This record gives sequence, structure tokens and C-alpha cells, in this order.
Amino acid sequence: MSLTDFDFNLPQDRIALRPARPRDSARLLVVRPDEEPVLSDRIVRDLPDLLQPGDTLVFNDTRVIPAQLFGVRARGDAEARISATLHKDLGGARWRAFVRPAKRLREGEVIRFAADPDGATADVLVATVTDLEGGEATLCFDAREADLTDRLGTVGHVPLPPYIARRRGDDVTDKDDYQTIYARDPGSVAAPTAGLHFTEDLVGRLRARGIGTEFVTLHVGPGTFLPVKSDDLDAHHMHAEYGTVTPETADRLNAVRASGGRIVSVGTTSLRLLESAADETGRIHPFGEETAIFIRPGYRFRAVDVLMTNFHLPKSTLFMLVAAFSGLETMQSAYAHAIDAGYRFYSYGDACLLHRGTDR
Repeated sequence: MSLTDFDFNLPQDRIALRPARPRDSARLLVVRPDEEPVLSDRIVRDLPDLLQPGDTLVFNDTRVIPAQLFGVRARGDAEARISATLHKDLGGARWRAFVRPAKRLREGEVIRFAADPDGATADVLVATVTDLEGGEATLCFDAREADLTDRLGTVGHVPLPPYIARRRGDDVTDKDDYQTIYARDPGSVAAPTAGLHFTEDLVGRLRARGIGTEFVTLHVGPGTFLPVKSDDLDAHHMHAEYGTVTPETADRLNAVRASGGRIVSVGTTSLRLLESAADETGRIHPFGEETAIFIRPGYRFRAVDVLMTNFHLPKSTLFMLVAAFSGLETMQSAYAHAIDAGYRFYSYGDACLLHRGTDR
């Protein structure tokens, strides 16, 4: 297979700039590769009727941090505007970040970040560039590590995906909209977007039907937005992301499968983590490390039976993942149907409920 196999044309007006309200009113395309009809149009709040008692939903409880920073670098009387997207916590108030324009920076220089770099504000976060390589830098902040999260909350912006940020800036509503209701562990620079569709009412109705809920943590990095540039898929380098599956969660999920229940992954982040934690027999083990798993057609799934996910970018690793899960031709048909039927795409868009093909 080549990169062009995963391409499709998406009209710009299909890209959602705001989420559905309420969250669970988003549309849901159900995809069953081995049944008729293969495709059916539902809404997210129908989910309790689409799953079975004994199934368990696995959510990613990572919390998005305000990782987008805007600041100014001064060099004598000359100033340069700098933007930084934090993507890896190095500890000790040090972060690895993508910086733009990197060519205007040197090691040892200081950047003053503010919520509004043009305004007179006392809320300034200062960082020193301690390492610079390509478009990435290590930023050493002046805040104590314990205070940095609060300072980022004052100065930082919601790191909206590029396809939204190019068309509008973030605002106060994004602070809630771009966070799941169960977000707990700070560390992501992108939301696990399938989880954005859940409400307290929906979770309550799922539990009332006998459908379980479990939580894992995978801190989503900006690599989720990076395009695949090589036609040779073997040459693509996945960015590593840190994930955790506790021993207790692993035991409960193994018990679900042993009793005939299905593991339903809410989002590709949960799926990638569970597949990284599972052995060849499908048994899930405790996990606490980075994963750079690249799932594409030909992959044999070990742990996940059903996947709820949003609609993904053309030629992206995430579209490759869903093609691996339900079949490339099936997903090409599903996306063509979604485009024709007016489904909304990407982070704030609608969702799919994908059943795994029997040969996958």
C-alpha cells in the first residue's frame, strides 16, 4: 500500500469549527464490516442501545494543558515574536516545544510569554532557550515546577488543531469544549476527541444498561497532527507518547474479555495504548512507558473489539488505523457516505462506531 491509498477529498465546509451542543447530540456513523447494512446513521446518545451489557468502554483520562504560548524575544533593541507549542514535559519546569520561527532564536536567549504579548500585563512567563535543534527547543521556565501549571493556565492558550486555528482563534468556550468531562491527569497538547461527545447523562445511561467504564492515560502529543510525508509508509516516524495502564485496570479488562464482554475503545489514543499493553494472546498487562505504535492495514488487533472515534484527516496515521480496524474499502465507503450526508469532520466533528472486521 502507498500513501495515496489513504487520500480522499474533503470539502472545507465539512470541517467543524465548534462542537455539537449538547455534546451527545453529535451524529454517529455505525460501521459493521461483516453485517448488513454495513453503514447506519445514528446519534451519539443512542450509544447505550448500540452496545451490550457486559461490554466495557475504555476512556483516556488525560487532561489538555494550555500548551500554546505566544511571546517576544528581545535582542538589544530588536524584538521578534515567537510562538511555542509545548509537547514534552522534561521535569524541573523544563519542556520540549515546537517553536516558530525557530530561525529567530539562539541558545541562551530569553522569551517573555504573555496571554496578550501586545498588552501591558503582569502575567508573564519567562523561559530560557537551553537547546535548539531544527524547529524544536528546550525551554527552561522561571517558575517553580509546582507553580508552572497554574502559570500556564494564566498565560497559555488552548492548543487548537491547526485546521481550526488557521480559521479562528481560541476563546473562553474552548477551555471547556476542548476537554473531556472526565479529564484528570494533565499532560496532553491535543484532546482525545472521541471522548468530547460524552455527557454525565450519557455515562449514567451506559452504566445503567450494564456497560462498564474504565480509564487509562495516554498524553497526546502534537505528532497526532503531523502528516505522513513519505509514500513509503515504512519510512514514517511516529512520535512517542507516554501512557499508563494500571495493574488493576488491566485485571478488570482481562476479566471482561474472559466473561465474553467486549472492550470498546473510546478514541484511537485508548486503542493505541491498549494494543501496546497487550501480548500476542490478547492479554492486557500493566503499562507505564512511551509507545510509538504505528497501526496500519495488515495489523492484527489483540485487545480492542469496537472503536468509537471521530473522522480523521486524509493520508493521516489515524485514517490508516481505522482502515486497519474495519478494512480500507469499508472505511473509504464510510467516509464517502459521511461527506455526502453532511457529517462534520475532525476534532469538533461527529463520530463513528467501528466494529472490527473478522479477519483483523
